Amino acid sequence: MARNDQHSARWKWLLFVSAVIVFVVIIVYSNKLINNIAQEERKRIEIWAGAISYKAQIVNETENFFNSIKLEEDNHAKILATAIQKIIEAPLDADITFYQSIISANKTVPLLVTSRNGNIDASVNVPDSVARMRNIREMGDELEKYNSLTIPYLRNRYLTIYYQESPAYSDLHVVIDNLVQSFFQETVINSASVPVIITDSTKTHIINTGNIDSAKLSNPTLLASTLSKMKDANAPIEINLLDHGTCYVFYEESAVLKQLRVFPFIEMGFILVFIIIAYLLFSTQRRSEQNRIWVGMSKETAHQLGTPISSLMAWNELLKDMDIDQSIPTEIGKDVKRLETIAQRFSKIGSAPVLDDTDLIMVVDEFVPYLQSRISSMVKITFDKPEQESIILPLNRYLFEWVIENLCKNAVDAMDGKGSIHISITEDKKSVFVDIEDTGKGIPAKMHKKIFSPGYTSKNRGWGLGLTLAKRIINEYHRGKLFVKSSVIDQGTVMRIQLRKG
Repeated sequence: MARNDQHSARWKWLLFVSAVIVFVVIIVYSNKLINNIAQEERKRIEIWAGAISYKAQIVNETENFFNSIKLEEDNHAKILATAIQKIIEAPLDADITFYQSIISANKTVPLLVTSRNGNIDASVNVPDSVARMRNIREMGDELEKYNSLTIPYLRNRYLTIYYQESPAYSDLHVVIDNLVQSFFQETVINSASVPVIITDSTKTHIINTGNIDSAKLSNPTLLASTLSKMKDANAPIEINLLDHGTCYVFYEESAVLKQLRVFPFIEMGFILVFIIIAYLLFSTQRRSEQNRIWVGMSKETAHQLGTPISSLMAWNELLKDMDIDQSIPTEIGKDVKRLETIAQRFSKIGSAPVLDDTDLIMVVDEFVPYLQSRISSMVKITFDKPEQESIILPLNRYLFEWVIENLCKNAVDAMDGKGSIHISITEDKKSVFVDIEDTGKGIPAKMHKKIFSPGYTSKNRGWGLGLTLAKRIINEYHRGKLFVKSSVIDQGTVMRIQLRKG
């Protein structure tokens, strides 16, 4: 444990040093740009005294414009909420294509759908950091940026939809606000680094210029080419000057502004790389800690079972010598043997298991009757033996039987103790497939991977570790795969174990 703590500490220091280096680079580069801007600001001159009179009008129109967009986005969110409610309330045979098309057409509005306990059931158009969250409470103060709608359904049940302005709208709003505040400063105080040409209403007669090469002004052809390039780069700004009436401002960005446009991408690149590396490292460390916990619990369980098993074996031997029905100690012996098997399984978790060449068909064929006698009599287990007599694979029999038992018991629970389980074995050139098919409730497609997550369970009891350990036994110990092959709601599920030959 001490070595693990030291290893974790080294990674933390490495991340800290990396963060310091990244931020130092950003600060140095930012200071360089700020110094350049400061030098350019000192060269600014006043170009139009009357242009500032339009600020109030533009601010007002801009505000009205964005208020109307905000109203439209609120209406859009309400339409999406209504579509979701219609889908929830629709009968199973109802045509919900129209409502699905409304939801799928939303490519801009960030949306979170939560259940009554705050669990996030769905999200769209949100940052990856938000999409990975499971409960709305994880958002903290960021939740204040979202509006919310409540959708009731069934009895005492409801969904809450959180939404906010689309990123495009927010970004555009920021840009317009900056333009409203900075444009008039640029028009009243001309930056020495910003090439500017002011023309009359004909867009041909020059009234004033700034930072333009005189050779371009004296040559009509070069002047026309310069105006065309400025017009393509930025739409001319219409202003009203007292002595000239309607005028147009042609301009293009300075070199400093062009650098500033590149800088956010550089900055975001550094930050993104840092976040990705930090996330991967901490995720790896977290998974490692979780694995150590499961292994410790398993080995401790095996250790704790050892003493009562030994005691039960001794008591059972005494029972055999007593004048009682000998079927009683025989059955007790079977259960004690079963406890020994369970203890061996737990003791092997976290250790490199011994894989012996074993007949897979024989293992399944012998295990099915044992399992059949220990589940509901209303569940019938059938095994479809392949034509070949044997399939020899490197297996750990104890752990593999545990996987089969776990999958079958989950199937029994899914069928509410009534139905059938069919086990079949097939193979191709590289792999052998063990399919376990039940007639249970089925698993929704979106849950096919989540059911293998630690702690996940749809039952009122249990720790949600069965499928997690089963997948680990197959994937890590036997170098195979365990996954949901197919599932149909209210018809059944097929779980597949894929094992490599050799």
